[in-house]
Amino acid sequence: MATDCIPQVTFEFHDNLKPVVARFDQAQASTDGGVVLLKALDDRLQVTDQLAACLVDRRDPDKIRHPLRDLRRQRIFGVVCGYEDANDAARLADDPLQKLAVGRDPVTGAALASQPTLSRFENAVSPRELYRMGRTLATTVIAQHQQRLKGRAQRITIDLDPTDDPTHGQQALAFFNGHYDTWCYLPLVATLTFNDEAEQYLVAIVLRPGNSPAKRGACGLLRTLLRRLRRAFPTAALRVRVDGGFAGNDWLDVLETQHVEYVVGLAGNARLVRCAGHVLGEAYGLSKYSGRTEHVYGETCYAARSWSHRRRVIVKAEVVRLPGHDPRYNPRFVVTNLRETPATVYASYCQRSDMENRLKELHDGLALDRTSCSRFWANQFRVLLTAAAYVLLQELRRRAQGTACATAQVATLRERLLKLAVWVERSVRRVVLHLPQCAPWGDTWRRVAVAVGATVG
Repeated sequence: MATDCIPQVTFEFHDNLKPVVARFDQAQASTDGGVVLLKALDDRLQVTDQLAACLVDRRDPDKIRHPLRDLRRQRIFGVVCGYEDANDAARLADDPLQKLAVGRDPVTGAALASQPTLSRFENAVSPRELYRMGRTLATTVIAQHQQRLKGRAQRITIDLDPTDDPTHGQQALAFFNGHYDTWCYLPLVATLTFNDEAEQYLVAIVLRPGNSPAKRGACGLLRTLLRRLRRAFPTAALRVRVDGGFAGNDWLDVLETQHVEYVVGLAGNARLVRCAGHVLGEAYGLSKYSGRTEHVYGETCYAARSWSHRRRVIVKAEVVRLPGHDPRYNPRFVVTNLRETPATVYASYCQRSDMENRLKELHDGLALDRTSCSRFWANQFRVLLTAAAYVLLQELRRRAQGTACATAQVATLRERLLKLAVWVERSVRRVVLHLPQCAPWGDTWRRVAVAVGATVG
């Protein structure tokens, strides 16, 4: 069994090769050579600096070894590189590229903070500071796109979607959720889509107790986003797109009071099905004639008993035919104030399905569900750290347009651009990163490096 006292290992192969010796003896080397790309982006966007400015350092100034900015950078860049657990700090304390990302000399700089220091840091943040951080993150994202689009956008779509965050301990405010059939938190995620772009940019995440209804906290978050968006994009039409959990009269009244376009999923009921009867009949006739699944779009005016007035409801009447099964009706409904044709409105609603890919990236690529602190506010802090890491990665992906990484998922971006072996050499005038000459994605890496601000030569 290998231990730290074993200086090297030797492999003997059956290919008439010489013995292969492996040694961990390269002192100033790292496997995260690409983190310098995120460092360059952060220097431009000032994400970590602005978030760190929201925190109050209550420690004794004479005993501080790690400023709050360094601690925040260490956690965010750690999450970006796949080290989402504070326990990873012990393995990364002397990593030259992680030190460089924090802002320290990669060779002579002091070691990074330990796990106990990071845990105290996470648990010391107050709810007021978390509120400021969430507001600052949203402002930073909106300002970034205001500069990119020069304040001109025809339409901005806000998507809100809850997601489950399973818990496995004694975390505060973790409750059983019958829909997800687990003990969990229920974060609310907000994204922005500009004009007809494919990307949905993360702008806010709010951690909520596991038994929260879908609309809990959504109105306050929406009002905050609308104020900032109207200030940054005064001529843009604002559209809100949410699923059926938001179809209550109180939420619809808020949307109408705010004078925004909305497309809201609506759960079906017997009365709605009766209203859509003629459209369903048309879809059935088409399906019977073609022998395949067919769908027809229509509309009706409808008001639930709790609604203040009648509203336009789009109907997607679908008849599903599968081999060996009887035809099955599958009607879908959307309530909206848009004036486009029913097919156009429903197609706009369906575009929110890409939100699931954003949630998968947050969960699978950045471990959004690593909310294992016992305090609720510490877990909200971790969620905001993950959000900041995702904002940087989304901007990295945007800067990679025209390359093989233009549509890559977070895990692929990390694998192709960040996980790169590097040897660090330091002289009086500069720091040189020696990267593999045969790196598989070397050309892409160089193009992205120029896109984030590096100079050639």
